[in-house]
Amino acid sequence: MPPPRKPRLSHYDSSGRARMVDVSAKTATRRTATASAFVELSKKVLAALPSNPKGDPLETARLAGIQAAKRTSELIPMCHPLPLTHVDVQAEIAPGGIRITATAATTGPTGVEMEALTAAAVAALTVYDMTKALDKSIVIRELRLESKSGGKSGDYQRSPRGK
Repeated sequence: MPPPRKPRLSHYDSSGRARMVDVSAKTATRRTATASAFVELSKKVLAALPSNPKGDPLETARLAGIQAAKRTSELIPMCHPLPLTHVDVQAEIAPGGIRITATAATTGPTGVEMEALTAAAVAALTVYDMTKALDKSIVIRELRLESKSGGKSGDYQRSPRGK
């Protein structure tokens, strides 16, 4: 039996040069993706959130994430500009910090994983920006794809931790 072939990365041509994938022959289908990130904040910063002189960090982060999803192809070189049909970003206080969840959707020939990840990342960076005056030790962690649906590769759901 021959050894299994390594999956080929589609963003490289046969010479090893980076390229944008041609998706013109792919069928347009409904595609969704959800990503998350966590902004680790001290108790002092969490307690100060309601009186932040810069405004509401959670609402500002939510809006920044939505805007970022719409501009993903301007930030990530090989991403296709997509007509997003929906973007939702939630920023919620959780034990030890802020949990960011971002969902993006489109009907098109390629997925929206990068749009969801970009939204979560920029929302997390916005929380950092709006709270850094209170504490410089803020940590952004666990930026990750939670789920995706649609497309040739099918659906994906992140397994719960420890499984």
